Amino acid sequence: MRFYIADNHFHHSRINDAMDKRGFESLETMHDYMIKQWNSVVRKNDEVVILGDFSLGKGEQTNEILRKLNGKKFLVNGGHDKFLQDKKPYAEMHDDGRKVVLCHYPIFCYNGQFRIDKDGKPITWMLHGHTHLTEDQELVEQFKDITRSTLRKSKYDDEPKTIPVQMIDCFCMLSDYKPLTLDQWIEMEQSGVIKDLIDKQWYYDDKRKTE
Repeated sequence: MRFYIADNHFHHSRINDAMDKRGFESLETMHDYMIKQWNSVVRKNDEVVILGDFSLGKGEQTNEILRKLNGKKFLVNGGHDKFLQDKKPYAEMHDDGRKVVLCHYPIFCYNGQFRIDKDGKPITWMLHGHTHLTEDQELVEQFKDITRSTLRKSKYDDEPKTIPVQMIDCFCMLSDYKPLTLDQWIEMEQSGVIKDLIDKQWYYDDKRKTE
């Protein structure tokens, strides 16, 4: 089984009272909860793709966290992973017949974007992190809406077709800090829960107070 998750931010004390405002009483409490949630779904031989910003801790601090987490980890480098080795800035994998493009940062025009199956359904997914549930992610959602509503006629088509865009923010708070499978992330994306949550976040609450 393969899972995906982004932006854990272990050893990032300010993540609780700034930016994400996760609300844990302490860094240790946050660590304990995230480790428990991870291990509740991931088994020893499972694979977990970490889409960057895993830890701000130094080498041994981060290794201690990694030893407590089940599964075989594959790290895509983010902006806060300088003490981790064996990391890649970009990767492509196959997951149950689908192509998965992996990067910490959202890629708007990604490799395989126009690939479809025999039924005309897109078979390439772009999984990313970085944007959390911020105004940046709101812009990503706007881009996705605009792209999906745009008609384009290629030399292979008789009629114009909409442009597929299969991008998912695998932010850990969306899944209550549990790594999810590709199918689970797709279900969350298609349910609209990510878009619904964006307008309920602290950034917008703070903004409304000043307007």
